[in-house]
Amino acid sequence: MQQIQQLQEQMIKAQEALAEEQVTGSAGGGAVKVTVTGDQRVLSVSVDQALIEDGDVELIQDLFLTAVNQGLEQSRILAEERLGPLAGQGLPF
Repeated sequence: MQQIQQLQEQMIKAQEALAEEQVTGSAGGGAVKVTVTGDQRVLSVSVDQALIEDGDVELIQDLFLTAVNQGLEQSRILAEERLGPLAGQGLPF
């Protein structure tokens, strides 16, 4: 029972640390960037001014979606790397 409690505490600490980590998804050669935390919260979005001045709304929307999805995928990978050893214990968390 004590081992389960220790693993739960480790999992909580790992999740808290993960929430502090950040990854960035980008598209269009970096014209659109999205920063996401390890717990999959979008922190910021940046769009290159030249892309906005071009005025191609559909392109901006496509690049935005690509960058968000890439950022979320990187966040999932980060979570698997950080929590994998703890989650793989077969315990009901």
